[in-house]
Amino acid sequence: MPDTHDYILLGVIAAGTAATRFLPFLLFPAGRKKPRWLLRLSNVLPSAAIAMLVVYCLKGIYFTKPQGFLPELIALVVVSLLHLWKRQPLLSIGGGTICYMILVQQVF
Repeated sequence: MPDTHDYILLGVIAAGTAATRFLPFLLFPAGRKKPRWLLRLSNVLPSAAIAMLVVYCLKGIYFTKPQGFLPELIALVVVSLLHLWKRQPLLSIGGGTICYMILVQQVF
């Protein structure tokens, strides 16, 4: 029974993944005009996702000791400056992550 369960689970996961990959192309073909709500979402969601990630990353900081907030604050400044300077998301994220890890492991 466990093997059958695993195969069924794998099939359901594969079907769900395929549906989420192919369904947008079927619902919104290239030649048709996109609905206004979809265009609005495509403009708003990237910023909303980034804001949600920032809140998630900063939710655990505490201000009682410098070790509780300085590494996060410095890494946030590094990410912001790198992004304003180069406009490369991978560079900004990677640079901020490296900065944070060095600060947490070597400095604080």
